[in-house]
Amino acid sequence: MRLPVFFEAPASPLRTKHIEVTESTTPRELTLRTMFAAKRYTVPGGLLLIIHQLCGALVPVIMGVAIDRAISPNDAGQLVLWVAVLAVDFALVSFTFRFGSRIGFLGMQSIQHQVRTRITDRMLDARGMGGPRRQPGMLLSIATSDARQLAMAVAIVIYPLGEFAAVVFSALILLFISWPLGLAILVAAPLMLWVMDRAGSPLRRRSMQEQQVAGEAAGTAADLVGGFRIVKGLGAEREAGRRYLEASERALQGTLKANVARGGYLGSMEIVTGLFIAGVAIAAGAMAVGGELTIGQLITVVAVTQFVMGPLQAFAANFGAIWAQALASAERVLTVLQAPYSNESTAAARAPHGFELHFDGVTCGTATEVDRRVSEGEFIAVDTDAATTSAFADVLTGLANPDAGVITVGGVDVRDLPHDSRARTLLVAPHESDLFEGTIGENIAATDDVTDDAAARAVFAAACDDVVAVLPDGLTTDVGEAGRLLSGGQRQRVSLARALAANPDILVLLDPTTAVDSVTEATVAGRIAAARAGKTTVVFTSSPALLAAASSVWRFGTAAGEATEPHTATETVESDIDSTLMEPSR
Repeated sequence: MRLPVFFEAPASPLRTKHIEVTESTTPRELTLRTMFAAKRYTVPGGLLLIIHQLCGALVPVIMGVAIDRAISPNDAGQLVLWVAVLAVDFALVSFTFRFGSRIGFLGMQSIQHQVRTRITDRMLDARGMGGPRRQPGMLLSIATSDARQLAMAVAIVIYPLGEFAAVVFSALILLFISWPLGLAILVAAPLMLWVMDRAGSPLRRRSMQEQQVAGEAAGTAADLVGGFRIVKGLGAEREAGRRYLEASERALQGTLKANVARGGYLGSMEIVTGLFIAGVAIAAGAMAVGGELTIGQLITVVAVTQFVMGPLQAFAANFGAIWAQALASAERVLTVLQAPYSNESTAAARAPHGFELHFDGVTCGTATEVDRRVSEGEFIAVDTDAATTSAFADVLTGLANPDAGVITVGGVDVRDLPHDSRARTLLVAPHESDLFEGTIGENIAATDDVTDDAAARAVFAAACDDVVAVLPDGLTTDVGEAGRLLSGGQRQRVSLARALAANPDILVLLDPTTAVDSVTEATVAGRIAAARAGKTTVVFTSSPALLAAASSVWRFGTAAGEATEPHTATETVESDIDSTLMEPSR
C-alpha cells in the first residue's frame, strides 16, 4: 500500500526579535525589551491605531465645519459634501481599529509564545534549576499567567501610543480654535503621566504579592494531587486539606487586596481626568457666550472634549496598569530564566567529534563498571531490569550522574552536549511518551526539519501504517489531550514514529514495543533496524524480536557487560521500505 502525501509544510514561526536575558537583566529592562520585541507587528498595528484615533478626533471637527458651512447658511451642496467626508472618516475609524487590533493581538501572542517557550525550556533543561526549591504549581503559574502578563507589555506600544496621539491631536485642534484650551491639555497630559507613574507603585507591589500567593496556592494544590496516594496512606488528608485551605485563603486575600488597589487606582484616575475635561468644557462654554467661538466651534470644542476623555482614561488604564502588572511578572519570570544550573559540569558545552558512544567504567543501577563502545551505525540491544533502564535513561538525558564512570559521545560527556542541538545528537525516547493535542501527522512531524519523506518512512518503520489504515481520518485523526483518543498500542507506535522521524545521530529507545502484539513487535523490530541503517541505535528491551534484530546484545546484572552476536537485521527489510513507498499497492 502506497502511503499518501499527508504532511503539510509546517507553518513558519511568528517572527519576533529574540528577547535577551542575562544575569544582570532587571525586571524593568526585561519589560522594555518585551515591549519592543515584536516590531513586525507593533509598528503597523500602532500606526493603524494612531490613524484610528486621529480619525476619531476628526469627527467633531467635521461636524463643526458642516454646521458653519452647510447648516447655518442652508447650503445643500456643502451638506452633501461634508456628510460624505464624515462617512469616509467613519469607515477609516472602523477599518483601522479592526485590523490594528488584530495585528497588535498577534504581536502579543507571538511574544507570549516566545516567553512561555523560554520559560519551559529553562524548566526542562537537563542541567536542572538551582536556587530555592520551587513548587510545580508555582512554575506553572510563571509559565502561564506571568508569561501572559509580561507579553501584555506589547500593548503599551500599540494602544497607549494611539491614545497619546489622540490627546496631542485634540490639543492641536483646540490650539487652533482657542490657544488657552489647547495649552491646558498640553500641560495636563505630562502631569497626568507623572501622577500615574507615582500612583502605580503600590499597584506594582500588590500585583507582585497577588501573583506570589496565587502561585503558592497552585503549587500546594499540584503537590497534593501528585502525592495523593502518599497522603492517603499516611492518613494525613485532614492536615493536607487544612494547609490547602490556608494557602487558598491567602491567595484569595491577596487577590482581593490587589483588585482593590487596582480599582482604586483606575477610579482615581478617571476622577482626575473627568474633572479636568469638565473644566475645559466649562471654559469653552464661557468663551462661546462671550462671542469668542462660533456655534460650530463650540460644538467642536465640546465634542473634542468629550472625545478626548476616552483616550485619556484609556491611557491611564493601559499605560499604568499594564506596565505595573508586566513589571511584577517580569520579576517572577527572571527568577526562572536567571536561575543557576544545579547539574552543570565544569566543562564547557562543545560539539562531539563523531558519534561513537562510550561507556567508560560506568556504574548505574544494578550494572557495575560497564566498559563498552557503540560504534557509529551499530544497533545495540540492552537487556536489563527496569530500574537500571531508568537509571541509564536519566544519565543519557543529562538529568543525573552515573554512580561511577562517564558516558561520552565523540569524546564529549553527555552532560556537556550543547543544549540547543542535543536532541539532534542524542535523543532518548521514553517508554511512556505523551502526545500533544493535535493530529497524528502533527505529532509525528513535531519539528520543522522533518520532511514528508522522513515522516512517511517513520510511519512505516513504526508500523503506524496499520494504525492509519483503521482510523477514519488517517493521519489527520485528532489524538486528543495526551493522546487519550488512541489506544495504548497506537500511542506507543505514534511516539516511536515521532522519534524515528527526528532521525538523530544516536537514538536510544526504552521498551518501545511493550504495548503491541508479538506479530507487530517482530515487524517493528525488523523495520527499525532497516530504517536506522547507518545511524547508531540503542534499545533497552527484553523483547525477543528486538534482541534478535540487534547486531549485538548487552546483558547487565546477570551477566554484566556480556555481549552476544545474534541476528543481524536483513537488508530485505530496508528494500521493503523503499518498495512500499514507491509501489501503488502491495
